[in-house]
Amino acid sequence: MTQSWTKTDWRAKPRVQMPDYPDAAGLAAVEAQLSKYPPLVFAGEARRLRSELAAVSRGEAFLLQGGDCAESFAEFSADAIRDTFKVMLQMAMVLTYAAKVPVVKVGRMAGQFAKPRSAPTEIKNGVELPSYRGDIINELAFTPEARRPDPQKMLQAYTQAAASLNLLRAFSKGGYADIHQVHAWTLGFTESEKAAAYRDMANRISDTLDFMTAAGLTSENNSELSTVDFYTSHEALLLEYEEALCRIDSTSGLPIAGSGHMIWIGDRTRQPDGAHVEFARGVQNPIGLKTGPSTTADDLKVLMAKLNPKNEAGRLTLIARFGAGSVGDHLPRLIETVRAEGANVVWSCDPMHGNTIKAASGYKTRPFESVLREVQEFFAIHRAEGTVAGGVHFEMTGKDVTECTGGVRAVTDEDLSNRYHTACDPRLNASQSLELAFLVAEELQASRSAMRAAI
Repeated sequence: MTQSWTKTDWRAKPRVQMPDYPDAAGLAAVEAQLSKYPPLVFAGEARRLRSELAAVSRGEAFLLQGGDCAESFAEFSADAIRDTFKVMLQMAMVLTYAAKVPVVKVGRMAGQFAKPRSAPTEIKNGVELPSYRGDIINELAFTPEARRPDPQKMLQAYTQAAASLNLLRAFSKGGYADIHQVHAWTLGFTESEKAAAYRDMANRISDTLDFMTAAGLTSENNSELSTVDFYTSHEALLLEYEEALCRIDSTSGLPIAGSGHMIWIGDRTRQPDGAHVEFARGVQNPIGLKTGPSTTADDLKVLMAKLNPKNEAGRLTLIARFGAGSVGDHLPRLIETVRAEGANVVWSCDPMHGNTIKAASGYKTRPFESVLREVQEFFAIHRAEGTVAGGVHFEMTGKDVTECTGGVRAVTDEDLSNRYHTACDPRLNASQSLELAFLVAEELQASRSAMRAAI
């Protein structure tokens, strides 16, 4: 796959959704500096994630991918990382109990700094400026200076990503992830009157943990109950950054994207002959591919052949994003394309991007009910097709934000202005994320029952 590939080949391909830096010398200096820095992740970790995703593709594990729409320099803090990590652990516990298989935990963290935009510029009060493309490129403030792409921001992104990974590794292996502690947090959610519907499952999880303790399986004598594997991922949008952190794995001699364990290609950058596909095809990391309504069967065939030419399980994850009510129009035809090609893929559901609306209050939001409906449609179609609904992909945060409407705590349009903190797209808050995990758990249980009935 990589004999005819070098990490600079993307530069000869059509590029979209990337900035034109006015200071070419400054950009080159930053790229040279980054290329000397240690990789943020290591080849052995990426290989382990590929192995776990291979299990997901066979229905032997389930993928939970979630985190920020776009990480912020200004809001970076240890507490924010801890809170998102904590909610993902809670979600994973509920899903593990429902699916009776391991949950592969992948954060949209430590690298999710760049965002594609629907237009290259925006106009306010008659003034036209470049669009905000994420803190790794420019700034949100609407001034010519803030919107000018600055390559130095890549160095700040690297530093923040390294600090985030350091803390995540400490949380993962240092006892914070103890299964009994995680469940105690979950019980706090289900004790509220509005979350009573989820209390029964929480009580059954408690009974299971009590049985394990009585049988002598405790955190003290079994490290698997007190530690977790946690991986990072991001959209590989800014290819100058990705190229600079690409390394050769000393074990295999093959290139690895050192910026994150898993990288994905967005719906706007998946051109089969484009720069982003060219870069991603050569690295050994697990690759995600967003598939939206405009994904054609022919394009998908070419993309699967380019991104996974050896048809290896765990290499390619198709992240479906259609919008509630539209899944049935598109997912079956893509499943048929994958089936006809005999392709090994993980099917994951992104119910966020197809359900963005503008509320009456003027804020961009996502109704919780629409997010849930797309997940339900995704699972129902896979049950009907006899294929594996392998995972879910959410934009979420551990903070108590008010960006998506609905949920047990009933965020309304009027509430959006209270704690609307995102610089880009609206995220599920901690309560909505955990509620969604319980509802996904019900879908997983239904899918497992259907699988057993078909055997």
